[in-house]
Amino acid sequence: MREWSPCLLPLTQSMRIALVSLHTSPGADPGAGDAGGMNVVVRHQAEALAARGHRVSILTRRSAASQPVSMPLAPGVSLHFLDAGPAVSLPKGEHEQWIEEFSARLAALEPSDIIHSHHWLSGMAALPVARRWGIPHVQSFHSIAAGDSTPLSAGERAESSGRMSGEAWLARESDSLVAISAAEAATITGRLGGAAERTTIVLPGVDGSVFRPVRPAARGVLGQPGLAGPTVHADRRGYVVVAARLQPLKGLDLAIAAVAAVPAAIRPALVIAGAASADYDGYEAELRALAQRLGLTDELRLVGPQSRVDLAALFRGARLVLVPSHSETYGLVALEAAACGVPVIAAASGGLREAVIDGLTGLVLESRDPVVWADALGRVLNDPHRARGLSAAGRKHALELDWTRSAASLLEVYRRLLDPVPGRGDHDRGR
Repeated sequence: MREWSPCLLPLTQSMRIALVSLHTSPGADPGAGDAGGMNVVVRHQAEALAARGHRVSILTRRSAASQPVSMPLAPGVSLHFLDAGPAVSLPKGEHEQWIEEFSARLAALEPSDIIHSHHWLSGMAALPVARRWGIPHVQSFHSIAAGDSTPLSAGERAESSGRMSGEAWLARESDSLVAISAAEAATITGRLGGAAERTTIVLPGVDGSVFRPVRPAARGVLGQPGLAGPTVHADRRGYVVVAARLQPLKGLDLAIAAVAAVPAAIRPALVIAGAASADYDGYEAELRALAQRLGLTDELRLVGPQSRVDLAALFRGARLVLVPSHSETYGLVALEAAACGVPVIAAASGGLREAVIDGLTGLVLESRDPVVWADALGRVLNDPHRARGLSAAGRKHALELDWTRSAASLLEVYRRLLDPVPGRGDHDRGR
């Protein structure tokens, strides 16, 4: 039962916004541990909210003894580390046992005007605090557990015991639900029973000044003067990229099998940017073994997690970016690759159908057959005219989405909760 009352903040007043990300720090580079697209969304939305004059605090669990109590991330944005459990990196599934301790640490802080939780672990800790403080609670899931009858991908581990019931509780009790795509919104309302009138789609953005194209002659060669990123030695056939955490959900085995099935004369190198989380510390060895069995050892490069600047450079040199995930609420990597003017081939899973416009900015494949994927790679690699068309359309589409627009949409959600007088929130759009 909701017990907060709208505070009717003046539209010009700065809000104190708390963004909760319990299990992973938005200050970490995506691709490392459990840092992924959610980290990018939280950090960039926080920076864009602060740029509009609001004070933003990001709360995460301390995962190393060296982490400070707090640190600035950007003007108006501070990152706070709360003690909950051991100060070491933990598998995502083990964070459930530290929810109550994290919640207690959160409750001891100065109240904010609104709390926005990212992922179900954060919501379980923050929703009781929001009720205690008498402020609204906003929930973003970023991923939602499938039913017990849903088969796991090879090597994938079952979710923690309380996740499904916890997500349903958050969908019922949170004051607003924010989805990153229409696909996720449908899951929130259909699987979790969240009310459609409390569910809002807030699309992510992309920084077009960082993720930008490079001259075509540079594609396939990285590490040349003037370009950041890891050195990738590739011959005239160039390379393709997968940027993801090393875990079965991301479909990296499909990427390896697909590239291995491309005819040798046009087969590019495969660069995988990311690292294994604590849940899957042996997965890199499994991927290398698969590449060896398929005869792809010489063409496989695992370059580890990359900074935003280095990832953009890696994309700019690529001929294609692959997103073979079994599930994605949106697929931010696909949008970032498009902003670099690189065609994308993606699995038809979740929000990837929205991140990639099939036939216009890339290809969306229903099949997970490596031969089908190899054929799609070949069609783009062998047709420079088509590749240029996909590149140009992808860049144009990506530039229509930026973090300023994303933050403005999010502010509308906050304003409806804090100042629900009909029509008043519309004035904030021009701020």
